[in-house]
Amino acid sequence: MTQDKRSWYVLSFEHFEKSLNGLSSGAIHAVRKSAIARFAELGFPTTHDEEWKFTDVTPLKGVEFVPVLSYNSDGLTVKDIEKFLPKNFVCNRLVCVNGHYSEELSSVLSQTQRVKMGSLAEAMRTDGELVSAHLGQHARFDENAFTALNTAFVNDGVFVSIPDRTIVEDPIYLLFISTALDTKFVSQPRNLIVLGKNSQASIVEAYASLSDNIYFTNSVTEVVMGENAIIEHEKVQEESARAFHVSRTQVHQGRDSNFVSNSFAFGGSLVRNDIVATMDGEGSEATLNGLYLANGSQHIDNHTTMDHAKPRCNSHELYKGILGGKSRGVFNGKIFVRKDAQKTDAKQTNKNLLLSDHASIDTKPQLEIFANDVKCTHGATIGQLDEEQLFYLRARGIGAEDARTMLIYAFASDVIDRVHVEALRDRLHNVMHAKLGEGTE
Repeated sequence: MTQDKRSWYVLSFEHFEKSLNGLSSGAIHAVRKSAIARFAELGFPTTHDEEWKFTDVTPLKGVEFVPVLSYNSDGLTVKDIEKFLPKNFVCNRLVCVNGHYSEELSSVLSQTQRVKMGSLAEAMRTDGELVSAHLGQHARFDENAFTALNTAFVNDGVFVSIPDRTIVEDPIYLLFISTALDTKFVSQPRNLIVLGKNSQASIVEAYASLSDNIYFTNSVTEVVMGENAIIEHEKVQEESARAFHVSRTQVHQGRDSNFVSNSFAFGGSLVRNDIVATMDGEGSEATLNGLYLANGSQHIDNHTTMDHAKPRCNSHELYKGILGGKSRGVFNGKIFVRKDAQKTDAKQTNKNLLLSDHASIDTKPQLEIFANDVKCTHGATIGQLDEEQLFYLRARGIGAEDARTMLIYAFASDVIDRVHVEALRDRLHNVMHAKLGEGTE
């Protein structure tokens, strides 16, 4: 128990439980207790587990991270977080500090009696029935230790509820800030996003840090989509270069719904992103795009699952990796077609660019098909910059470093340009320019 820190988190849970006072008697706390019991059984994964074969979380297990159990603004002002917001960006801003919702740093424009945006902790008190109907029902903790740990400590995060036939015009920007606390801490935001029938929204989920200290972010986001619902979900991760970041996005889609995800991973020392889109309604569609840029000794792991549960569903996937220094990338993309999911059309592509002789990538496309009337394709490529293209640019008077940067940028822009929110797209282009300016060897 001591070796992999299970006992540390069990003891931390007992302290957390005492801090809840009267709130420990509700239905959600029963889920918490089941989750910590399951975590105690599972422990953290090892490289002997197939889903973690290429990602060793031993460095994470070597630190006794202290859970952040309550909100503290740590003196932050809106001005302090402006650098993490796109310029001239009109949006509904929902901010969490070390995993806890901040009322004073947030600004909601589209709030009506029908649309609800704000703190998950508050929603558990005011909309308990709706929260209980979905929280933990999709991102299950049976087989995932990190999801179990997050569920055990579920306390706050962001709650968004959009009723039937409602279009939220302004993007919803979820900003998760980690501050320079004196302790090595773990924040575990839990986010629940529920879209009713024929509703539509654009949601950005951003993670950033105000310092370069060591901390652990363990987040879970559940997205529930009704019939004909449409959502574009962007995730931007710019954590501290010494941080650990583990996240899971679980999407449950109703009939004829459309989910688009654009994921960008730039920061973190050890990063693991899991995203699962379950097309549980006939005619639904999911698109997963991703870009990961690693340098130095960074390790970035992306695991994706397209779960075709019903007939006539389409999925599209494009993930690109740029790896320099001694960094390592992992991509595991699974297309899962269930027995009755006939007329499935699924496409998956993973492309990787290695910028040094010491960078590496483990890519594993997977198909699990139990239906016979389907069209499924997948492919993966690993390569370096094309010498002929470099020569072509050099022959036209472009310097060696500029030519190299142009080719890398063109490779990445394909994913960035898929973001429909213009202000965010511009910011991502600027981040990419800055990263390439830092060097990638």
